[in-house]
Amino acid sequence: MGNVFGRKSRPSRVTEQDKAILQLKQQRDKLKQYQKRITLQLEKERLLAKQLLKDGRKEKALLLLKKKRYQDQLLDKTENQISNLEHMVQDIEFMQIEIKVIEGLKVGNDCLKSMHEIMSIEDVERILDETQESIEYQRQIDEMLAGALTQEDEDAVLAELEAITQGEDVTLPEVPTEPIPEVPEAAKAEPEKREAKNKPEREMLAA
Repeated sequence: MGNVFGRKSRPSRVTEQDKAILQLKQQRDKLKQYQKRITLQLEKERLLAKQLLKDGRKEKALLLLKKKRYQDQLLDKTENQISNLEHMVQDIEFMQIEIKVIEGLKVGNDCLKSMHEIMSIEDVERILDETQESIEYQRQIDEMLAGALTQEDEDAVLAELEAITQGEDVTLPEVPTEPIPEVPEAAKAEPEKREAKNKPEREMLAA
C-alpha cells in the first residue's frame, strides 16, 4: 500500500488547449441536442395548430403559431452558436499544429547553427584551397615522372611491381639477343629410331 501511495504520478499529457477543445465540443453537442428537441417540439405544435384550425379554435391556433415563431428564432441563434463553436475548435486545433511546426523549425534552426559553429565558411574555403593545392602538386609530380622516365625505366618499374606483387624481390634475366641455333636433322631423327627399336621388345614383354 505504501508503494502505491508513494509512487510519483506521471505528468499529464493533456494540455490546456486540449481541455478547451473538449469543453467546446461538449457545449456544441449540448446545443445540437437542444436543437433536435426543439425541432421535434415545433413539428408537434405545427400539427396541433392545424388541428385547432379544423376545430374552429383560431385564436388558440394563432397563439401557438406565435410561440412556434419565437422558437424558430431560437433555433436560428442555436445554429449560429454551433457554427461559432465548431470554428473555434478548428482554430485551436490548427493553432496546435502551427505550434508544433514552429517548434520543429526552431529545433532545425538550432541544429544548423551548431553545425555552422563547428565548420565556418572560412574553414570550408581553407579545406577547398588545400585540396586544390594537393591535386595540383600531384599533377606536377605525375608530369615530372612522365617526362623523366625512358621506356626502359618504365619496363623496369613494371617488372619490380610484378615482383613485389608476387612477394619476391628478384632480378629478371636479360633477354638474349643472339638467334637460337637450329637442331640438326640427324638429331631430330635419333629419338624416332630409338622408339622404333624399343617397340618390339615392349610387345614381347607384354605377350
